[in-house]
Formats: sequence, C-alpha cells, structure tokens
Amino acid sequence: MGAGGVSLQVLLWLRLCGLISLVTSLNPDDPNVCSHWESYAVSVQESYAHPFDQVYYTRCTDILNWFKCTRHRISYKTAYRRGVRTMYRRRSQCCPGFYENADLCVPLCTEECAHGRCVSPDTCQCEPGWGGLDCSSACESDFWGPHCTNRCQCRNGAKCNPITGACVCRDGYQGWRCEEPCEPNLYGKDCLLECQCLNGATCHHESGECLCAPGYTGAFCEDPCPPGKHGSLCEQRCPCQNGGTCHHVTGECSCPAGWVGPVCAQPCQFGSFGINCTLECTCRNGGLCDHISGQCQCTAGYIGERCQDECPVGMYGPQCAHKCDCQNGAKCYHINGACLCNEGFKGPSCQDRFCPAGVYGPLCDKDCPCKIANTLSCHPLSGDCTCAAGWIGLFCNEICPAGYYGEGCKEVCACANGADCDGVTGVCICAPGYIGEDCSIICPAGLYGTNCTSSCFCQNEISCSHLDGSCICREGWQGVDCSIQCSSGNWGLTCNQTCQCANGAACDPVNGTCSCSPGWRDELCDIPCHEGSYGLNCKERCDCANADGCDPVTGSCRCVAGWTGMSCTDRDK
Repeated sequence: MGAGGVSLQVLLWLRLCGLISLVTSLNPDDPNVCSHWESYAVSVQESYAHPFDQVYYTRCTDILNWFKCTRHRISYKTAYRRGVRTMYRRRSQCCPGFYENADLCVPLCTEECAHGRCVSPDTCQCEPGWGGLDCSSACESDFWGPHCTNRCQCRNGAKCNPITGACVCRDGYQGWRCEEPCEPNLYGKDCLLECQCLNGATCHHESGECLCAPGYTGAFCEDPCPPGKHGSLCEQRCPCQNGGTCHHVTGECSCPAGWVGPVCAQPCQFGSFGINCTLECTCRNGGLCDHISGQCQCTAGYIGERCQDECPVGMYGPQCAHKCDCQNGAKCYHINGACLCNEGFKGPSCQDRFCPAGVYGPLCDKDCPCKIANTLSCHPLSGDCTCAAGWIGLFCNEICPAGYYGEGCKEVCACANGADCDGVTGVCICAPGYIGEDCSIICPAGLYGTNCTSSCFCQNEISCSHLDGSCICREGWQGVDCSIQCSSGNWGLTCNQTCQCANGAACDPVNGTCSCSPGWRDELCDIPCHEGSYGLNCKERCDCANADGCDPVTGSCRCVAGWTGMSCTDRDK
C-alpha cells in the first residue's frame, strides 16, 4: 500500500472519532452514568491494487519482425471503492432509575416531589416543613424541619415555624420559646407596643388593658375613684361623715373644718375650730366660737368680729337688734336695754320730769324759755330746749337750714339737682324741671317747670328746656316758638350759617344746599350750563341752527351773521 493509502486511513479514523465524540455527550465520570459497547456500520472509501494487462515493445528475435515485437505483463495500480465497515464504540447512558437532562443524569421519582427534590430513584428529599413519600404533607403543629422529624419547643400556645422551628409567639409573649410574658410596660405582638396606663397601673401583656392600682379607674386609670368610693376597683364605700372625703387609695378620711376623728364624727373641742381643730378661738366678752368657721356668736350687748365692741348707742340685746326706748337723753344699758336716767328725769324710759311741765330748776320755780309749739321738752334742771323736727335754735324758734331736716336739723337731705327738703319729714321739694322721690328724673319730653306740670308750646322744635320751656329749634327755624323760617341767605341750627349760593340760587334753610336758577349748575350754582343746554338744572337742549350756541337761561339762539329767526333758520334779508 502506498503512502497515499495510509494517509487516507488516518483521515477516516479521525472522522470516526469525531462521530463517536458527538454521540457520547454524558460525562463518563458521573457516577450515575453507565456504559456498554455497541457495533455500528460505517460507510468508508477504501484503496486496493487493481491489476491490468500492460503491453510494451521490445526487439524481436525474429529477423523478419525485428523492429516490431510486442510483449505482455500484469501490472497493478491503486484504486478506490465504497465499502461498509463494522465498528465498535463505548456507549454512555444514564443508569437505571436515572434520566438524561441537560447532559446530566438525574434521578427519577415516579411520584413527583411536591415540596422537595428527587435525590435518588423514587426517593424525595423534602423541604423543611414538609413530609411524606412525595413531600406533600405539611408538618403537624408540634413538628418542623425536613421530613418533620424535629419536635417544637414553643410555650404558651405559640406556633412553631415548620421550616426553621422558630417559635411564633402569641400576643403578649416573648423569648426563644415564648416562655416569658412581656415586660411590665409593654404588650401585644412581639411586645412592641408601649402601655398607656397611668398612676401605677399595670398593663395586660396580651391585650394592653390597664389593670388599675387601688384608688383609680378609667380606661387608662387616669381618674381617681369617684367621691364616696376607694380601694381596689373603687368598690369600697367611704365611711366619712359631715362632708369628709376619703382618700381614693387608702380610704382614710380628710375631715372638713370643725370635725375630727376616724370618720369625722367628732366636733372640735371648746375653744378650737377649723381644719383638724388646730385654730384657737379669739372671741371676747363671753362670745362662743363656731367650731367650723371660728365665727364668734356674741352674747347680748356685744357685736364685732370678735365680740369686742359694745352695742352702738341706742341699741341693746342679742346681736344689738333691739332699739332702746329711753327718753330725755337717758343712756341705754347695752345688754338688757335698761335706761340710765339723767338728773331731773324718772320712769322706766326716763319719760317723766321731776318738775311739772313748763317749769325747771332745782326748786321747779323757773319758767321754760322754749317756744312750746316747736319744742319736745324743756330740761327740768337747766331749762335747755330740745327742739321738735324741723326746728333749731336756742329756743326752737328757727326752721332748719336748707339741706337739713329732723330733730335738731341733724339729718342731711337726700335730694338731687338742687332740690330742697321738708324740714320735718325730709321729703324732697324738687327744683323746676325735675321729679321723682329724690328729684333725679328730668321732665318727660314736652313738659317743663315745677313738678313738670307745664306744657311746651314749640313748633318745628328738637326739644324744649325741661327747666323753663324755652324751645330748641330744628335746623332752618328760629323764633321763640320755632315758627319762623330762616331768612333768605341763612340756614342751619339757630339760622347762624350763611348761604354760599350764587346767581340768585335758593338756599335750603335746613342743610344749606343750593337750588340753582335756570342756566346755572354745580354745588354753588356758579357755573353756567354746558354749551348746547339751558334752563332749570340745564336739562333743556338748545334747538339752534346756524348759531353760536344759545342763552343758558332762556335758550334763545345766538344767530351767526346772515341768519335770523328763533332757531336761526331764516336768512337775513
């Protein structure tokens, strides 16, 4: 075989190896890959020695054909032909129980692994939290992990994570196994919520409900027990009396002023008063102290905050409520009202004179100098006169001065606006223009004078004087009875304003506004009508042709040269 035949066989072998490599794609080192030998036919092109008859010439031995003698011999040459060759190769395939997937041999499970993976033929490796041959069964509540082989360690009703085994605590619990309740000031899921409870209350670790300390109530224990209750859940009744209040926690009574004792049932002892009876009474002259307020209750004849004062002159008895009836200057005993008569008088009320009426002196031999009609009494010893109401003077012969009345003219009149009063009774005598008990009321509108009995006679008035009836005229009027209108050129209150109207305009006597004459306008009627208008209020329109305007008063046209007539429509002849 020639060199060319050898090279061709090498090429064919290399191509065959390439086909084998294409068929064998699995990794033979994979423990799940099995192999066997298999035969197969391969179409090849092979070389062989092809014989043929070769003719050549040589010199003839025959003299007659010496120049053209032929000879024959068998020669061979390389030829090619198609043939079939049986070959053998190692065939790789997945072992029984495995199948090929992406050049790998993976195990085959007849039942699909629902929550896991197939790790060997018909064998599932389950995910944590799942079990069963095909990993389709969830772990029971007390188990976790792969194939649910681990038992949960959770407490207090906590659930176990079927995958990790971690405890999922119920509200109000914490810890690795949920074995611990929340801290006192926390509650709820994962103990993350902060309690809102007040006044020392505890918080329920699950719900957050406030469990109040004794003495408090309310959703957050924010309120003390209502009055009359105390203690746990505010269920205990307070025993305090006389308005005492009990402590909402302990129930201990806090007594009001004037009371002491465990339940405030005992009043303060004599001489003390106030909160806890710690204050000392300061009443004088035998006065009793109220055990609550300390206010003094005075005995007869005394008054004052501490009963330190005797009754005022002329008063006596409990709270000085009684009026003495002693006469003739006698003093009244402030305790029982007994009269202490001056010399010359006698009787229970010192109403009797030692001397007969009209005389005085140690021997009752002198005549009293007093004016009897105006005198209450003549002193039996000195003869001094005691004047009746409305009179004054050494002999009671003078009336009270203005502004005073009563016995001895000692009382001051309570009258207003310059009024006088009756010297005997003090009744007010009002000045003109006023009425009322104290003369403080002005006469009603339309009346004036003494006791407001006179009627005003005014026209167009604002009002009339309550003192003398003089008229106060409205704007635009004048005169005694306001019957005369302001004269031309004046206006306003008392007609003392001067009109400013021009060009014969009329002036309103009340407010001074101008009513313009024909041909004039503006506030003071000092501006003529606009060109083309005339008359009253400049409301008329000029009817002129061929004119230089019209008269602002009459409206007559001012014809230009060459025209005539009322409207300047006629040519001048």
